[in-house]
Amino acid sequence: MRYDEQDRESGNVEDRRGQGGGFGLPGGRGIQIPIGGGGMSLTTMLIIGAIMLLFGLNPLDLLRGGGAVQFPDVPGMPKIEQQGRPTQTTQRSPTDIPGLPGGAGGQARVPSSQDELATFTKRVLADTEDVWNRVFESFGKRYEEPKLVLFSRATSTACGVGQSAMGPFYCPLDRKVYIDLVFYDELKRRFQAPGDFAQAYVIAHEVGHHVQTILGIADKVQELKSRHPREANQIQVRMELQADCLAGVWANLNHQLKNRLEPGDIEEGLRAAAAIGDDMIQRKTQGYVVPDAFTHGSSEQRMRWFTAGFKSGKMQSCDTFNTRDL
Repeated sequence: MRYDEQDRESGNVEDRRGQGGGFGLPGGRGIQIPIGGGGMSLTTMLIIGAIMLLFGLNPLDLLRGGGAVQFPDVPGMPKIEQQGRPTQTTQRSPTDIPGLPGGAGGQARVPSSQDELATFTKRVLADTEDVWNRVFESFGKRYEEPKLVLFSRATSTACGVGQSAMGPFYCPLDRKVYIDLVFYDELKRRFQAPGDFAQAYVIAHEVGHHVQTILGIADKVQELKSRHPREANQIQVRMELQADCLAGVWANLNHQLKNRLEPGDIEEGLRAAAAIGDDMIQRKTQGYVVPDAFTHGSSEQRMRWFTAGFKSGKMQSCDTFNTRDL
């Protein structure tokens, strides 16, 4: 992607890096965001419960609120890093955990290697703001720009405790995108999807969820899932594929507006979309594919809908809810 020192960096970024730690479950499923969908495994719940008991917390406080949406699971069992029992014995808020913003943890060093990635992320977010502001203006609406939170390992959100092991995610309750920049390395190393546009696609997908929230699509999806719980996964897949399509729309319009794309960029985005398809993740983690358990769509579906949005550059091409062929 073509960026230089003259390009704008978004001011809608909250940098919490260096405030994480103390409650990390690196390499595992982490604590999933309670905004509907699936849920934590029994093993993960037992581990989290044991840690919370050590801190004098009520494990039920973090389990209230239902299931989770994540992007996507990372294989492997979590390694617990115990920081020692706190001296305070009074009951505390479940988000007042050592190492989280607002908690008792200290400031940790942020790797200098992340500085360039942080700048890139801010510039991509600025581009999403410029594009979606124009799109919303074109049909007489105001675009509410989301906040993007950079964090390390763990952070508090309005949707619960977020973990870097979950990958980037969007919380509709506080309308913020969350990302630990180490995910970019995971994208390159674990998912074999390198490249700056692959990273931009990840951000654009999460901002796509913000667009869905503003337009009321997210609320309608939650209502639909509550009325048809047996079809919740299939409904969620349509939600995720629409976000992929919106990421494609953004890529098209952003290039028209700012001439950002370079040869090979779209291929990088398609590689990333394929690498994080549910079938690919399941095949890597458990050796077989269970389509009924999909929550984000197959590799082929994710590539198809990103391509549909990119080729058209129009939101109308992203109606994943009224088509039989995903």
